[in-house]
Amino acid sequence: MSAPVDIASGICLLLGAFFCLVGAVGLLRMPDFYTRMHAASVLETLGAGFILLGLLLQAGFTLIAAKLLLMGLLIFFASPTASHALARAALLRGVAPKLASPEARSSKL
Repeated sequence: MSAPVDIASGICLLLGAFFCLVGAVGLLRMPDFYTRMHAASVLETLGAGFILLGLLLQAGFTLIAAKLLLMGLLIFFASPTASHALARAALLRGVAPKLASPEARSSKL
């Protein structure tokens, strides 16, 4: 590979690792289900996205690159759908956000 591609790939991999680390810390430090779920979505979309982009730059135009693109598309479409379904199920189950007002805690959608 050429030096600019290696540098760009390394930057993407480092950014992905940084966002994975921030998301993992967020999972441990956040106070309730909804904010933890937000931290997990950051980890999944930005962390995995940058790591996949870095690996895609290293792979070049090969079958591996096509597989990485398919994994990225799966994450891009499945992650928001799963997060929305989890948040809605928790809300319907009665899990209120920690900082919600008393009126919002008593009402259900």
